[in-house]
Amino acid sequence: MSQPLRWGIIGCGRIAGALAGGLSHTSTGDLYAVASRSQEKADAFAKEHNATKAYGSYEALLADSDVDAVYVATPHPQHMQWAIAAANAGKHILCEKPIGLNEYDAQAIIEAARKNNVFLMEAFMYRCHPQTRKVVELIKEGAIGEVRFISAAFGFDASKADEDSRILSNALGGGGILDVGCYPVSMSRLVAGAAMGKPFADPVEVSGGGYLGKTNIDNWAAGVLTFENGIVAQVSTAVCAAVGQHVTIIGSEGKIQIDLPWIISKEGGTATFLLNDEPVEVEETRWLYQIEADTVAAAVNAGKTQADSPAMSWDDTLGNMRTLDRWRNTFNLVYEAETAEGYSKPVHGGALTKPAESQVAYSRVDGVDLDISRLVMGCDNQSSVAHAFTMFDAFYEVGGTCFDTAHIYGHGTPQKLLGQWIKSRGVRDKVAIIDKGAHSPFCDPENLSKQVEIDLDRLQTDYADLYFMHRDNVDIPVGEFVDVLHEHVSAGRLKAVGGSNWTLERVQAFNEYAKANGKTPFAATSNNFSLAQMIKPVWGGCIASSEPTYRQWHIDSQTANFAWSSQARGFFVPERDLEEPELKRCWVSDDNLKRRARAIELAEKRGVLPVNIALAYVLCQPFPMFALFGPRQLSEMYSSLPGATMQLSPEELAWLNLETDILS
Repeated sequence: MSQPLRWGIIGCGRIAGALAGGLSHTSTGDLYAVASRSQEKADAFAKEHNATKAYGSYEALLADSDVDAVYVATPHPQHMQWAIAAANAGKHILCEKPIGLNEYDAQAIIEAARKNNVFLMEAFMYRCHPQTRKVVELIKEGAIGEVRFISAAFGFDASKADEDSRILSNALGGGGILDVGCYPVSMSRLVAGAAMGKPFADPVEVSGGGYLGKTNIDNWAAGVLTFENGIVAQVSTAVCAAVGQHVTIIGSEGKIQIDLPWIISKEGGTATFLLNDEPVEVEETRWLYQIEADTVAAAVNAGKTQADSPAMSWDDTLGNMRTLDRWRNTFNLVYEAETAEGYSKPVHGGALTKPAESQVAYSRVDGVDLDISRLVMGCDNQSSVAHAFTMFDAFYEVGGTCFDTAHIYGHGTPQKLLGQWIKSRGVRDKVAIIDKGAHSPFCDPENLSKQVEIDLDRLQTDYADLYFMHRDNVDIPVGEFVDVLHEHVSAGRLKAVGGSNWTLERVQAFNEYAKANGKTPFAATSNNFSLAQMIKPVWGGCIASSEPTYRQWHIDSQTANFAWSSQARGFFVPERDLEEPELKRCWVSDDNLKRRARAIELAEKRGVLPVNIALAYVLCQPFPMFALFGPRQLSEMYSSLPGATMQLSPEELAWLNLETDILS
């Protein structure tokens, strides 16, 4: 038999007491240590629950080598800091729900657990109870036919509580959706998934609304989740209305009614729900939170890093947080901790730091007095402070120093978010900003200058390190573009300039005019370059530098290229459906399929992902090459990193590009 887990509890509130009570009834773990911000409170909690150690700081508990697993029971906004700290300390983690304030907090916690190879589970105790497992079994068996409608609620009236209480305080992540609304959402996703033969399902549409009280939290709210198979779920929650708790699942041939879906037989005993108005009894002698602790212990002893259904897997947690975010967005509920001021530090709670050993390589571009990371973060998909700051912090902390923006991206939102992040972190002199403008139909000197002014204002900076014209306009003499860009360089607004999606002939004409007139030439281009040759342009007016003549010019001139779609927009991901319209139109060809197969083969030999091989192919060209990438999730960013420093030989490059059939 495995040794019992030695548990440490961070935070000594009511929910911490619930888990402590469960631990007192199990043989799979012991309450070894507790921690509070107050030594007095920690001592009192330890005495009440028979803990061996009591610490007056969370750091002290995490430094205790005898602690195997940590239960994070702090207020919601502190979950990410202490869950990440626990992972970095090598502790297994049970983190109270919600795991963070939003999906991006959850991503950061999960990536910390992945990096440190520790178990992590979000603490939805009802998911561990056999009643929930029985409901899932009945759905899968077709006991009520095809599932059509779900109604789920969890709410209570705490309107008389102090406004600075955890329940009502915006600063403490209060309100219904995060505190208890997460339950009906998670159950709806579980049931919809079971109806499809999956562990869970994410809604394709989320609508709803809520009432924001005077403390700017959702006093009550309702949402409608629509799933791909037509299932509709109505979810409701409240902290200032007696909504109660229930789950009703309506099928084509019956229904399931659960009056106590969440706090199920808290101290053990028979749990009962109705199947077509007939009672179904589930016997369980263990306490509810004892079952949760046993679930963690079983997973840890089995060497797992995430729990299996009906407990919460990492993907399940991310989907749940994403749905809660979408629900909150229907009525603009934002927490103080999700503003630029609230994200004054990275989610791990420490200062933003460069790594002792960078996970990316660097190079220089004429005119820019900074080592530029050859992996460049695309700023084109970030829509919130939480998303942007989480991604930018993580990129910087693996060594990233270059950010790619454009006037047209996201109507300016990503540029504004990057500017806020740079100002918040105080790193303007440590990062390079790429700006792109003059996209068709505004590709002319006058609009170029207007956009430069707008972009610098959005970015809260006096200059861009590198400016690319986003498109060319061959109806305008190239000298007019040389002249206007040189004016901006001379004024200090731009350090270096280049062209994105410019033909080789126009690039050469630009440089010839600049040289003849003593003005600023192109320091770089930004054209597509990928192991997969672009068959048809992704967008109108797109140009690729991988064409042989263009590539040879780069080699001869040693002009840098900042490659977009460097990994062919997912073409090298083995799981991707190559029948997806854009992939099929732009990248699928006989030769590209051969390149893809070779990348997969070499990846297996190297012990990396095929996308890493595709990225390394770009960065190992015999001229200065930078790769733009636009990860939307932390996992996508981290999974790309092995390709950022990987070396491929000339022979491997030639083999991957079908120039030879022999790979020694």
